[in-house]
Amino acid sequence: MGKVKTIARRSFLIGSAAIAGGVAFGVWRYKTPYANPLEGGLRAGEAALTPYVKIDATGVTLITPRADKGQGAYHVQAALIAEELDVDLEAVKIDPGPPDRAYWNTALAPEVAEFSAPQEGFVRDALTGVLSSVMKFAGLQITGGSTTVPDGFVKLRAAGASARETLKLAAAARLGVEASALRTEAGRVIAPDGTALTYEELAADVAKMKPVQDVALRAPEGWRYLGKPMQRLDILAKSTGTQAYGIDFEIEGMAHAAVKLAPAQGGGLLSYDASAALAMRGVRGAYAVSGGVAVVADNTWRAFQAAEAVEAEWRASAMPASMEDHWAALEAAFVPSHQDSRVRDYGDVDAAMVDGALVTADYRAPYLAHAPLEPVSACVRVGEDGVDVWTGTQIPRFVQANVAKIAGVEAAQVRVHVLMMGGSFGHRLEDDVVRQAAEVAVQMRGVPVKLTYSRETDMAHDYTRQIAMAKMRGTVKDGRVEAYDLSIAMPSVVVSQMGRQGLSVPGPDSQIVAGAFEQPFAIPHHRVTGYRADPLAPLSSWRSVGASTNGFFYNLGLEELIEAAGADPLEERLRLVSDPLAKQVLEAVGEMSGWDGPRMGARRGRGVAMTRSFGVHCAEVVEVRDTDAGLVIDKVYVAAEVGRVLDPVSFENQVQGGVVFGLGHAMNCEITYENGVAEQQNFDSFEGMRLSQCPEIVVRGLENGTSVRGVGEPPVPPAAPALAAAIHAATGVRLREMPFSKFVEFAG
Repeated sequence: MGKVKTIARRSFLIGSAAIAGGVAFGVWRYKTPYANPLEGGLRAGEAALTPYVKIDATGVTLITPRADKGQGAYHVQAALIAEELDVDLEAVKIDPGPPDRAYWNTALAPEVAEFSAPQEGFVRDALTGVLSSVMKFAGLQITGGSTTVPDGFVKLRAAGASARETLKLAAAARLGVEASALRTEAGRVIAPDGTALTYEELAADVAKMKPVQDVALRAPEGWRYLGKPMQRLDILAKSTGTQAYGIDFEIEGMAHAAVKLAPAQGGGLLSYDASAALAMRGVRGAYAVSGGVAVVADNTWRAFQAAEAVEAEWRASAMPASMEDHWAALEAAFVPSHQDSRVRDYGDVDAAMVDGALVTADYRAPYLAHAPLEPVSACVRVGEDGVDVWTGTQIPRFVQANVAKIAGVEAAQVRVHVLMMGGSFGHRLEDDVVRQAAEVAVQMRGVPVKLTYSRETDMAHDYTRQIAMAKMRGTVKDGRVEAYDLSIAMPSVVVSQMGRQGLSVPGPDSQIVAGAFEQPFAIPHHRVTGYRADPLAPLSSWRSVGASTNGFFYNLGLEELIEAAGADPLEERLRLVSDPLAKQVLEAVGEMSGWDGPRMGARRGRGVAMTRSFGVHCAEVVEVRDTDAGLVIDKVYVAAEVGRVLDPVSFENQVQGGVVFGLGHAMNCEITYENGVAEQQNFDSFEGMRLSQCPEIVVRGLENGTSVRGVGEPPVPPAAPALAAAIHAATGVRLREMPFSKFVEFAG
């Protein structure tokens, strides 16, 4: 039998009552090599056709494999399918679904392809196809890179459309009318005479049918939800304090664990004495785990206290002893032997350096913690029938594989239950807490072991944003920017992060130059070079990854060249911009802010910056005042080109949050190490933006592009350079290193 027929074959379990039947719909292209992951867990009265939508006696369930970290991922996925399925959005149930290759992220490949083939066209398209195939084969079920909307925009709507048309066929057969005469509304199929059949009533009928495929999707003009202001499905719970997060998870018989880890990153346990901890009230045991010791007690507080009582001897960290040594390692990387990439190299940069007025500058960006409000936690139970894991994670398949190795079972025997997360910013792309919980659970079989990190443990043992350094050379001529040569050094984020998953990543690391190489400016002589420094502190993806530092470097370098040319920062960018979409973004932010120059009077200034990251052109204008009490950020204007704004309310919130995130970290935050130990371990020493410092943020989403993009990360990179430029315009102080509070004072 051919593959198409094999994939189309379905199993059905229909209960004694017709209404107990069920069916699931979704996009299930014949080329996919994966079986439907829902079929293996069917109960009596349920049936599954595809991985994304299930209809049974209780209603419609949407499988939402992209995790919700507070950005509204579950809501937007629900809206995408409800739009075509014709159900009330509030009636759709949400289930993150099982970890499975079928839920691979279709939107990851284009970003990687752009690094290898920065010019649009056949080569980039072909490479995207190849990379998509590789990622599909690997089954990369990952939430990240602002890909939730691009990944689901077509396939979830198509799943809803497939279900809708199949339901109409079932109703047509029951009513004896043509399907074309039927319409759908609010979870019902309605006949011309007004007869209505609910989707639940038709569940058993459609369970016996092959889903309709290749259904035309509705034009935006007919959308009921998408593109219009919506109230998020989780907003009531989050507004009333009733939303349950991973750290709130409870189950009968649960034990509570805490860890004492090596103080230094990269250290480890040599020996330990837990006798004092074991003598404390409520303590049930102590166990060596990866990186340290776990103590189990009858509640979290007692586990925290007992973990502190453990005496341990630790291995030293292999990290450089001081921050000066970290910076020296970056400085030493600017040599040919460390060159990682040179994707952009236009004109004759070296010759141009002797033809015009030379401008040079160095820039630095520190390590940063992810520091979500909810510290990481995980609950693991090792039972006779397999292993259950309850946690907030962006990488469920990695979690499944790693726990399987620890428990000595097949990956299919590990059931991962993804929970709502109270923030991440990339933090939950790691799974140390899950592994450690599993290491304890295998020694306490049958007992659900919930391991929770304290705030200090969470921050001190975070895998941070990369430390980075850049060197800029450039020339100006006849009042214009003529040449721009930017060199960037950092350790590899990808190698560090993927190495913890046991994966080798060959070739250049695109994140070393992301947010710099792809910027849409046609400077006559232009070069961006990435240098890979030797590993220092262990790193992980931090909101906007390489662009979070490189957007700062690139914009400030361009800003200094524009100033040297005597040109206006916005006007010169508009002259240089080569992408029509990017030009419209710059024009929009200029119009929004009423731009007429960087200086706005005595001790007032504004700065502009634009960064293309994750396929999104995002420009920001920041306005500041220099007061006797310190600098005040008055207003921020943001324009971003995303192709289509699916939820204006969430869009505005996402952009505003990204701006606050970018500004706050640029103002105040850094992680520094002494002998491998993080010197900042709570918010008293890692202070972001205070409520009293938050500016008014005006947002505009542009919809001129043909590709639908996500906006969780793109507002971050332009924030810091726009603020630095504004401070320079207001005070004359040129900032080239973050955090800015080392050099200027902000009003409280």
